[in-house]
Amino acid sequence: QVQLVESGGGVVQTGGSLRLSCAVSGGTSSSYAVAWFREAPGKEREFVAAVRRPNGATYYADRLKGRFTMSRDGAKNTFYLQMNSLRPEDTAVYYCARISNPILSTIRISDRYHYWGQGTQVTVSS
Repeated sequence: QVQLVESGGGVVQTGGSLRLSCAVSGGTSSSYAVAWFREAPGKEREFVAAVRRPNGATYYADRLKGRFTMSRDGAKNTFYLQMNSLRPEDTAVYYCARISNPILSTIRISDRYHYWGQGTQVTVSS
């Protein structure tokens, strides 16, 4: 059974930074991806970033590239999302999710992910 637990959300002012964490446990597949998605009120869930294992390839939503960075601590099997220069439009619930044996065309599609965390709220005040 795969479990994902997010942490690190909170309230930050415009221009500030936050680092989200996603602790992953369980799972036997060596080929998988962990992604961050976000969902703002009244909007569809949106792909943010993903790391593919075992090759470590990283993917970003084009409009977030340069402000958001996803990384992994292998010893802790924890994935991070460093968010800089935050804007009010980044306000959302952020979820991490895991997919086994991903193919490139499905990395950004939320419906293809099998396991999800509970989400963590990020609020950027203006």
